[in-house]
Order: sequence, then C-alpha cells, then structure tokens
Amino acid sequence: MFSFIVFVLFFLIQSVNAQISLPEIPSKLTFCGETVPLDDPDIKERLERELIINMNKHASTILILKESGRWKSYLQAMLDSAMVPQEFFYLAVIESELDPMSRSSAGATGFWHFTVSTAKEYGLETSDYVDERRDPEKSTRAASEFLKRAYRKFGSWTLTAAAFNRGSKGIENALNGQDTNSYYQLYLNEETARYVFRILALKLIIEAPEKYGYSLSPSDYYKPVEYKTIFINESIQDLPKFAKSLGVSYQTLKEHNPWIQNTDYKLVLKEGKKYKIRIPAKKD
Repeated sequence: MFSFIVFVLFFLIQSVNAQISLPEIPSKLTFCGETVPLDDPDIKERLERELIINMNKHASTILILKESGRWKSYLQAMLDSAMVPQEFFYLAVIESELDPMSRSSAGATGFWHFTVSTAKEYGLETSDYVDERRDPEKSTRAASEFLKRAYRKFGSWTLTAAAFNRGSKGIENALNGQDTNSYYQLYLNEETARYVFRILALKLIIEAPEKYGYSLSPSDYYKPVEYKTIFINESIQDLPKFAKSLGVSYQTLKEHNPWIQNTDYKLVLKEGKKYKIRIPAKKD
C-alpha cells in the first residue's frame, strides 16, 4: 500500500512538472512603437520575471483574458479617438484587471485606478453619490488626457506609462537626477521599475495566450454588452423604483453603472449636469 501511495505521489508530481515551462521571450518587442532593448540581459530578465509571474496567476490571468473580450475593442477605440496609442489598454489591465470596481490599498479605483485628487484634477466627479472614476467612458477620457500631457512633457510613451504610476514629477526628478532620458536606464522604486514590464507581459499574454499556457476558444471570451442610454439631470430618491421603471432590477442598474455609489438607494446629482445611465439592450 505504501509503495502504491509513493507511486501515485510521484506520478502527480511528474504531471505537474510536465506542465511547467519557461515563457517564450520574443527576439524583438516594442511598446507604442518604441523599442524594448531586449539585447540587454537585465532588460530581458526583467520581462521574463513578469511573464513568469503573470502566466502562473492562473485564476486572475484567465479572468483578464475573458474580460478582454468585453473591453479591449471598446477601450482601444476610445484611446485611438483621443490620439493615444491603443497599447495603453494594457496599462488599464495591470491597474484594475479590467474591473471597474477595483480598488487599490491607497484608495485608487476604477479601470485606471485614479486617486481622488487626480480624478478631480482631470474633471472626474467624486462624491457620496457619484464616483466617475468607475465610469469606463469618462475615466478613459481622463486617462487619455493624463497620458497626452505626460507625452508632451517627456516625448516618450514608455516614460509616459511610468509617469502614470509614479507621477510626472517623480519621473522628471528621476531623469534629471540620474542624467538619462530612458526608462530602461532609470533606478526606480520597485513598483515603477516593474510597471512597464508588467504592461509588456500582459500585452504578450493577451495577444498570444496559447504561447503562455492558456487555451481559450472565441466563445470563452466575455462579449461586449449592447446598451440603450438614458440621460438624467435630476436626483433620484428611490433607485430600486427607478430601475423597475426602466424594466430592470436594481442589481442590473448598479452592475452596469458602477459610478453610482452605494448610498441609501438614492442618487443625489449636481445641478445643471447630465449623467448617462446605461441599461443592457433587450434582444429581439
């Protein structure tokens, strides 16, 4: 009996080991048209580290892949219309894993993980009743504006991505203090030093999941939701009743309008401002 158990354990260990493999590192790679210097062994190792970590976060990476089916085209179209490279979609991926309700330990929230102060700077309303950081459309416009401002300052989309994490002033100080103009030559805090490599790792995994151990058929990806849109400019005292008048549940209303805060089933709005309510369109 003991020998049989040993055999089974050995078989299981061998089976697990057989599924473990190192990630494929491309010979050439760019971010927003800017070359990643993979001929530098240190740069290659830093990318490999993020690939190994993310290709083995099985549950979260599978969910990211599935969510990308719902959000990738939508967010990339918004970025493109704002004249921001579509590859910044992958920045939203590492910030929030494409969950508009995602919240960091520092209180940053939404697809792009804006803090309250940054949200206000870029015109996003945050109150007891409204948090536009969780509105996919408005927050993406705000993120696009941040990215364009940072690019005008640095002239590099790679440094722009780093600035989204550390702040433009932080990156500017690091560049000046270290007498370089390259992200890849900067000595930075660990989070920012890994930041662009995390973006690159998720880009590679999402664009070619089968190379990194994930096999999804087209039907496995979540589909984009088609909406009908309603504009409101007056406060609502009974959100469940309002939802019912639209033919949906309160749960559906909240799920598809994550910018509405959880406050006593009411929605108190600013005077003179319009707000967009999205309701899933019924299929004929």
